[in-house]
Amino acid sequence: MIELQPDMLLPAGFDEALQKLLQVNPQGLGEYALLRALAERFPESLFAEPQAMRDPLTLFRLHFLLFHQLYRLADQVGRQGLTLNIHALKIQLVPRIPGTEALQVDDPLRRYYLDWDHWRDTNRDDVERLIDSFWRGRASVSEPEVSAALAVLELEEGADAAACRRQYRRLLSQHHPDRGGSTARAQEINQAMLILQRYYGKS
Repeated sequence: MIELQPDMLLPAGFDEALQKLLQVNPQGLGEYALLRALAERFPESLFAEPQAMRDPLTLFRLHFLLFHQLYRLADQVGRQGLTLNIHALKIQLVPRIPGTEALQVDDPLRRYYLDWDHWRDTNRDDVERLIDSFWRGRASVSEPEVSAALAVLELEEGADAAACRRQYRRLLSQHHPDRGGSTARAQEINQAMLILQRYYGKS
C-alpha cells in the first residue's frame, strides 16, 4: 500500500500560491485567514472541504499539512534573503535581518511539523488528548522555563507577550554578530523567545 506523502495531498502550484499569498499580505495572516484564502484559491482541494473545520481529526491533519509546508517554505525563502515567521496567529514573510543566517536555533515545533510521521500516526484519540492538553493550559512549558527565558531577555516576572517581543527585538539588535555582538548570546536570546512564544500561545 502506498503511504500518503505531502505532495500527494496538495494541488499543483500550492507552494507558489502560498508564497504569493504571504507576499501580497505583508502584514501577515492568521492561520484561519490563510486556510480560507487557500480554500478560495484551490476550491477542489482538501482546504475547501466543508467537514475540515468541523471534524477534529480532519482539522488537525489540515493544520499539520499547512504547517509542514510552511516550514518547508521557510527553508526555500531563506535562500532568497527572507524570513518566514510561523505562528498560528500571524504567518508573515519579512526581510531577513542581515547576519542572522548564521544563527542556528533548535526549534522543537519545526522538528515536529517536518516529521511527516506525526501526520500519519496521529489518530482521533491523540487529537482529543492534544485538545485536552491545550485547554489545561500551556502544559508544554514549565514555569521555571518561562522564568529562565524572561531572565535571558532581562524582563521581570509577569511581562506580557508584547513586552517580550519588544525586548527580543531590542536585545537581538544589540547583540547581533553583525554589530560586534556574540553569536552565542544571540542564539540564547532566540531560544528564550521560542520558549515564550510557546507559553503565550504563539502570539
